[in-house]
Amino acid sequence: IELMHLATLVHDDSVDHSVKRRGMPMLNKVFSHEVAVIMGDYLYARALGALVRLENLTVVRIMTDVTAELAIGEMRQQSAVDTLDFTEEAYVKTVSSKTGSLLSAACEAGALFGAERHQAALAKYGDLLGIAFQIADDLLDYGDSAVTGKPSGLDLMEHKVTLPLIGALKAMSPAAKKRVEALFAEAEPPEELVAEVKGIVAESGGLSYAHRRGGEFAEAAHQTLSSVPDTPARAALADAIVYVMERVS
Repeated sequence: IELMHLATLVHDDSVDHSVKRRGMPMLNKVFSHEVAVIMGDYLYARALGALVRLENLTVVRIMTDVTAELAIGEMRQQSAVDTLDFTEEAYVKTVSSKTGSLLSAACEAGALFGAERHQAALAKYGDLLGIAFQIADDLLDYGDSAVTGKPSGLDLMEHKVTLPLIGALKAMSPAAKKRVEALFAEAEPPEELVAEVKGIVAESGGLSYAHRRGGEFAEAAHQTLSSVPDTPARAALADAIVYVMERVS
C-alpha cells in the first residue's frame, strides 16, 4: 500500500509539473516526465505483485479497485483547475477519491487480517480521515511557509480550487472576487497577486470555514471507531485523527 501511495505521488508530481516535494527534487525534475510515468507504473506493478503473494483475493480486489478510484480522483481534480464554479460537493468527492480511498482501502484490508467484523467501520474511518487530512493539507497551502515548512500558495499558482477558496467565495465581496478572477486569468500569477488573494481568502472566512469542516470530518471519523473494541490499535487510530488536525491548529 505504501508503494501504491508512492506511485500516486510520482504520477501527481509529473501531472502537476512539480519540481520539489518536501524540499527534495522530484523524478520528473531530475530525469523527465516520461521516466516519472514509467517509474510510477513500475511501483504500482511491484505493489500489486506483493499483494498477490498474500494469496488473499479479497485484498487484491480492494486494492485494484482503489487503483481505479485514485485515477478517477486525479481526473476530478483536473476538472477543478481554471474554474471558480467547483462546488464543495465536487471537492469532497475529489478528495475522497484521491486521498480517502487509499486510507479506506488500507484500513479495510488491515481489518481482514485481525478485525474482519469491523471491516465496514474501519473502511469508513479511513475515508473520513483521508478527507480531513486533505482539508488540513489544503489549509497548509494558505499558511506561512516559514512556519509550516511547506511552500505556500502553490494551489493558487496552479489555479486549483480547494475548500478554503470555496468557503471564501461564499462570503466574498464582488471587488474581492474580481481579484481572484484576475489571478485565475493569469497563466503564471505574480507572487504579489497570490499573496493578495491568500489574504482575501483569510479575510473572507475561507480558512476558518475549511478548518471547521475538517474538524467535522475528523469528528465523524472518531465516531466510526465507537463500534470498534477499545484496544491499543483503536487508540492508535484515534491518535491519527488528532495528528491530522494538529497540523493546522
